[in-house]
Amino acid sequence: MTDITIYHNPACGTSRNTLALIRNSGVEPTVILYLETPPNREQLKALISAMGIDARALLRNNVEPYEKLGLAEERFSDEQLIEAMLNYPILINRPIVVSPLGTRLCRPSEAVLDILPDAQQGEFRKEDGEKVIDKQGNRIV
Repeated sequence: MTDITIYHNPACGTSRNTLALIRNSGVEPTVILYLETPPNREQLKALISAMGIDARALLRNNVEPYEKLGLAEERFSDEQLIEAMLNYPILINRPIVVSPLGTRLCRPSEAVLDILPDAQQGEFRKEDGEKVIDKQGNRIV
């Protein structure tokens, strides 16, 4: 069984689509509801490092704490942005998927296909009806 973890927000359509694509590959991932069980500092830094991004690239900018904290200003260091995400987990963009093939912020949801070791098992459509996988389990480009 492939070991995959998703940092998931069930209220997010992109996160739901990503989880469904993982399951469409025949894997039941470990689901971490990161708003209820946020990563600690070491875990968050490890995720950022594994994705090869900086903290700002993981920061959600369309939620209320972002504006309130003035996080659009470039004066904040990665450490300060990480601290903000730890204090306000809603600032962590999602979904983040960890697989044997890598760690990725899966926006759009089909980005998860690049790090899934197992093939898709059948047709898949996003919640909005967009067809992503054909009946043979092949990615539609």
